[in-house]
Amino acid sequence: MLTALPYFPKLTYARFKKLWQYFSNPENIWQAEIGELIQAGWDANIAAEFMEWREGVNVEKIKTELEKEKITTVVLGQPGYPRLLSEIADPPFVLFVRGTLPPDEQPAVAIVGTRKCSTYGKQVTEQLATELARAKVVVVSGLALGIDGVAHQAVLAAGGTTIAVLGSGVNQTNIYPASHQHLAEQIIKNDGAIISEYPPGFEPTQYSFPARNRIIAGLTLGTLVTEAPTNSGALITAKCALDYNREVFAVPHPLTSVNGAGGNNLLKMGARLVTSATDILDEFQIHNIEQIITNNKILPSTPNEAKLLPHLSKEPTHIDALTKASGLDSGTVGSTLTMMEMKGKVKNVGGMQYIVK
Repeated sequence: MLTALPYFPKLTYARFKKLWQYFSNPENIWQAEIGELIQAGWDANIAAEFMEWREGVNVEKIKTELEKEKITTVVLGQPGYPRLLSEIADPPFVLFVRGTLPPDEQPAVAIVGTRKCSTYGKQVTEQLATELARAKVVVVSGLALGIDGVAHQAVLAAGGTTIAVLGSGVNQTNIYPASHQHLAEQIIKNDGAIISEYPPGFEPTQYSFPARNRIIAGLTLGTLVTEAPTNSGALITAKCALDYNREVFAVPHPLTSVNGAGGNNLLKMGARLVTSATDILDEFQIHNIEQIITNNKILPSTPNEAKLLPHLSKEPTHIDALTKASGLDSGTVGSTLTMMEMKGKVKNVGGMQYIVK
């Protein structure tokens, strides 16, 4: 049922967050009465509109359409949701996915830039995307014309994995821009994914692109700006990365380059200068990706561990939050965490807060 919620036209992230904090079990949101919605912080008029909309929505039709388009969904707080994305301040509560999301253990870096790229911008983007792909780093971008498309295509040519984050629906007829529909299908065919927080059928707006930029930044360890003027949307992605305490990288440009002025400004403000993918790999110490994936992959030994692991990360999480998110009772959560700590899977960092080791 949670998959149907994004179809409600007025369900903003702020409104969903209020519901998420109010209801102990997210599944209860769908059965909520109008009084509960108001108690959760919703305006009475919006709550009434939601109740009316819920009565008329055809959930089975939505499921059928998703299956027809081979679209899957991952919900915040549930298994399969990207760990890094779940750690940002404003994660999307549902992701619509066509293709295959890579494992959390595989490092990912965003490459973004201007739609009107120069020959130099295209060249350096191809070089860096190719090098990262060969190093087994997932490259994330926005499928836009210009730098985004160049990055995706270079990764595919190198046999790597890439993810495209859209400001539209991920169904075939809504891929934006339409000229990149074939590129989107190639990404899916080569074990990558196209994803969006917007449901199938959603047409892009002037607001949806800046919003999707936070997802690009949130999915990755850092954001690389290869070419961007001072008014480029790519700088929104870089700002999001800074807000989320992720790294920002930039390629230097000639002083006379209008297209490179945004990246040069980032460098003046402290972004990491990049002339090869080695600069990024050194920063994250991710030269041996296969070994890192093996070392970082923590497998559950019991069903209770399987329910807890999706909610654990390198950021401390309180036991009460784990209890709420997992749906287990507090006693089971406590005993399971104790056993996981003995196995070396998690660590109590004090104050009943836990991290994965």
